[in-house]
Amino acid sequence: MTAIGRNATFIRSINRIYQPHAVFVILQLAALCEVILPCRAIAQGSLEDYRRWESFTKRTANRVYRQNIKPNWIGDTHDSFWYRVQLGSNAHQFILVDTGAKRRQVAFDHNALAKELEAHDSEKVNADRMDLRSLTFNNERTRCQFRFRGKAWSFSLPTGPLERRTKADSGEAESLGIEPETTVVKSINSAQQANIVFDNRTNQPLRLFWVDPQGKRHGYGMVNASAKRESNSYVGHAWVLLDPSDKPAAAFVVDAWKKRAVINQNTPRPQPLVKRRVRRQSREISPDKKWTVKFDDHNVTLVQNETSDRRTLTDDGSENDSYGGRVWWSPDSRHFAVMKTRQTQKRQISMVESAPEDSIHGKLKTISYAKPGDDLDIARVALFHTDGDSPGLIDASSFSNPFGLTDFAWHKNSQSFSFVYNQRGHQVLRLVRVDAQTAKPYTIIDETSETFVCYSHKKFLHRLDDTDELIWMSERSGWNHLYLVDQISGDVKHAITQGDWVVRGIEKVDERRRQIWLRASGIDPDEDPYHVHLVRVDMDGQNFVRLTRGDGEHQWSFSPDRRFLIDTYSRVDLPPVTQLMNADTGEFICELERADDSALIDTGWQYPERFVAKGRDGKTDIHGVIVRPTNFDPEKRYPILEDIYAGPHSAFVPKRFGIQRRMFEMAELGFIVVKIDGMGTSHRSKDFHDVCWQNLGDSGFPDRVAWIKSAAAKHPEMDLS
Repeated sequence: MTAIGRNATFIRSINRIYQPHAVFVILQLAALCEVILPCRAIAQGSLEDYRRWESFTKRTANRVYRQNIKPNWIGDTHDSFWYRVQLGSNAHQFILVDTGAKRRQVAFDHNALAKELEAHDSEKVNADRMDLRSLTFNNERTRCQFRFRGKAWSFSLPTGPLERRTKADSGEAESLGIEPETTVVKSINSAQQANIVFDNRTNQPLRLFWVDPQGKRHGYGMVNASAKRESNSYVGHAWVLLDPSDKPAAAFVVDAWKKRAVINQNTPRPQPLVKRRVRRQSREISPDKKWTVKFDDHNVTLVQNETSDRRTLTDDGSENDSYGGRVWWSPDSRHFAVMKTRQTQKRQISMVESAPEDSIHGKLKTISYAKPGDDLDIARVALFHTDGDSPGLIDASSFSNPFGLTDFAWHKNSQSFSFVYNQRGHQVLRLVRVDAQTAKPYTIIDETSETFVCYSHKKFLHRLDDTDELIWMSERSGWNHLYLVDQISGDVKHAITQGDWVVRGIEKVDERRRQIWLRASGIDPDEDPYHVHLVRVDMDGQNFVRLTRGDGEHQWSFSPDRRFLIDTYSRVDLPPVTQLMNADTGEFICELERADDSALIDTGWQYPERFVAKGRDGKTDIHGVIVRPTNFDPEKRYPILEDIYAGPHSAFVPKRFGIQRRMFEMAELGFIVVKIDGMGTSHRSKDFHDVCWQNLGDSGFPDRVAWIKSAAAKHPEMDLS
């Protein structure tokens, strides 16, 4: 194959790998075309470069240690926990943390335990890679129990002695097996490895599913009739077995000591997974169970459940303008609301799939796709009563051009309901309240913008029915913040958060304590304004408490009782630091781990450089990163390859630590690679975001050009020519 042929094959493979990132691919191809054209001799794309590109992932994978922990909380008080931490490529250690003493320490003497295991087992045991299964600690943290090489052991902390545990004295009751669950449940996050043996003593095969922490099932094949099957799992993980009719036959949760899950004719059939109850749910049956709403021939029918009497409430429904969908009942069962939707003709457009997976030929595809200005389906709201005349469609003059009608909810007293109107064009976002008796709509909140209201990522509504208040998110101040609003009048009582920073999302609303937990960025003027922190604030705007500390992008998890916070922060130029915090006060308790990236650095990998320069206006900070090849020579000059994504829905420059594989692989071919968030992207001020308004073609180019020129002025190795 010729050199050009080999490069063409390489380019096709790159295009398949990076197909979702079209702009980056185009830049890659433009740069690589220079490599394959003999008329211009440059240093990029040598055989050595391609070999570095090809081997990058293998050279750099799994070279960072002490960066991940999975806490295993001990006892019901959750005052302590343990975890296993990776020390090297084939070494780990068990750590015990006492929250009261603010102390992290090695859980036990690993060398002493290894020697004791060797003495009992007569086989070599390596102290820094002991595979302890089903590890548990007693509440006093004076003893641990575990399985090792198929046997159960007990070890007194910290140095022994070690004792072999039998079924009789350990309380395993292995013969009894794991107690079956009466309801399918979700898994809990756990790092305690444990096996489970499914013993199917029925005459029919059973399908096996793991139930993840979100309640989603994942298939793991079959357990045949009158057969056993053993699976690797973790303590607290949930499993369900379905019979041939897809009904739950048995459910189990993995136990630290019992591992046999018996399914026979006496095993109770579990109830399906109970999903979290939605407070304002939609139901066809009324709350008092007396009424059912039916949609017959595109119209509304009300059925009296006790007598089965049917009353047709509408006669104006048709195939193209029909009643249907969700039903919103008032709490007192006297009223309900539904939608009537007028269908429109859908525009059909055709596209050519140029590189289908199953053919070398293109394929024509036709889809429904509304273009700007095309008619959309129009939804209207109808109100009905279970007694007396019903008003039907309500006056839609205040929400006549909907892109969407969402967040329907009846108020607690059943006197009114409300919903959010998102106007087509996204310059109006309204909260509309409808009086149940008069069917008259009132605009409670009228959020307007000369550019756009970012409904997709900067909208939040939480109703507080007990006090007739609501929490509303808005950029009305020029920054994304929360406001406390009177639910009846729409008057803003006060701003809950304020300042030149942004609320990035809501973690929790505690109505009893009148507190809000939220994600925020830009709260520290000395940090990157994109770094996300966890904070808590009272609904009156007072007692603003910062719960995460450290210059970096933060991720966190809570103890089961939410008293403690395990916070990990990092930057592209800082490996992860994990610390234990008081989740109520934000008080630092102790550092748990500081990641070790020395093995990664030894490969030649180097931290991306964070770089900040002024944008098109000469005053706004534009943030980006610079990535150099692992064989970087500061005396040489490198062409610049920009990895571009400039969609207005987010920001795209990486903030967390990682090997940044995509950018580094391309840098290995002889480039300096940059990635920049110009104006028009999100997570900054509204003015910063508004640059994209009817201006997507801008894509932040003026800011990125200014940024690259500033970077090249500081770094002469960046070749702008």
